[in-house]
Amino acid sequence: MADQSVLSRRRLLSGLGGLGALGLAGCAAVARPQAAAPAAAPAAMPGMDHRAGMAHALGNILVGDVDPAVNGFDPMAMLTDFDYGQVSALASGQTLREYQIYAADKVIQVAPGISFPAWTYNGRVPGPTIRCTEGDRVRVTFTNGSTHPHSIHFHGFHAAAMDGVTPVQPGERTVYEFDAAPFGLHVYHCHVPPFMRHIHKGLYGTLIIDPKTPRPPAHELVMVMNAFDTNFDGENEIYAVNTVGFHVTKHPIPLKVGERVRIYLSNFTEFDPINSFHLHANLFHVYRTGTRLEPSEFTDVITMGQAERHILEFTYTQPGQFMFHAHQSEFNGLGWMGIFEVTEDGVASAPFVSAARLGICQLT
Repeated sequence: MADQSVLSRRRLLSGLGGLGALGLAGCAAVARPQAAAPAAAPAAMPGMDHRAGMAHALGNILVGDVDPAVNGFDPMAMLTDFDYGQVSALASGQTLREYQIYAADKVIQVAPGISFPAWTYNGRVPGPTIRCTEGDRVRVTFTNGSTHPHSIHFHGFHAAAMDGVTPVQPGERTVYEFDAAPFGLHVYHCHVPPFMRHIHKGLYGTLIIDPKTPRPPAHELVMVMNAFDTNFDGENEIYAVNTVGFHVTKHPIPLKVGERVRIYLSNFTEFDPINSFHLHANLFHVYRTGTRLEPSEFTDVITMGQAERHILEFTYTQPGQFMFHAHQSEFNGLGWMGIFEVTEDGVASAPFVSAARLGICQLT
């Protein structure tokens, strides 16, 4: 008998069958008595073998929650957790922002009951969102507390000596220092070979460099699209925004009717060439890489390669629950889905969204 404790993408997707989009086509939830036995899958129908067995794997993702205290970080808090550093002034009058970042090995949960041996910046995946203003001096002291060589490579302008391509050995420390430029949405990540492993294991984060003249006020959210190969077979089993699959589905993100929403969106999905973001019942303005103050397009789907990032802005004019998700069906079927709860006062009315409320067909 196969080891049922091993979660694989193939097993999950075969169990989901036509429900890879988790009910996006509008299938109705079917209530079943708790004691009812799983229905046998028709053997002649392709793609439906293991359907009954995979109901349990799907249930493990949809039912239950990951306690932020277990991981030491909260995907919801990450949305608005900006690290402005320790601020002081240089003799020249230039603003100095100092940051402390350390690498550490840490087991985290990427879905209820599903653990992953991560490599982390500051004990979290993604790492802290570093925020500054164009022209600030940024000084990052990096300490490698991991068992492997690591580094930090920042996107943007800096000297060759600050490029983060030299490995920092376990127990060693280095300082990265540069003037923040250009303004925009940037990222950082480990640049030690094999890059695939270091990024997939969790060593990445967001760098926001604000323009000297601030952007218009908005409800700002940081979203990092990521994924996890939990059995290390080169295919992801869990997809997410800010690491925990389905977390922002179960815990809708509160928005206020009529407010400007600004999403700092980046993609750090490994093993898949692209990821995407689709907004329901609305369109958003795209500021590609955030390096211009005028939008480049107005759409409802953006497709991004790894390390690509864009600023998205939109407004909801009426209340309700509105989905957002990847527009690759298998990605949202494995965790990359969320809900905006839009209300008049900006307070979510429902802290948890059930499979029935989403219209997800029961597999048993």
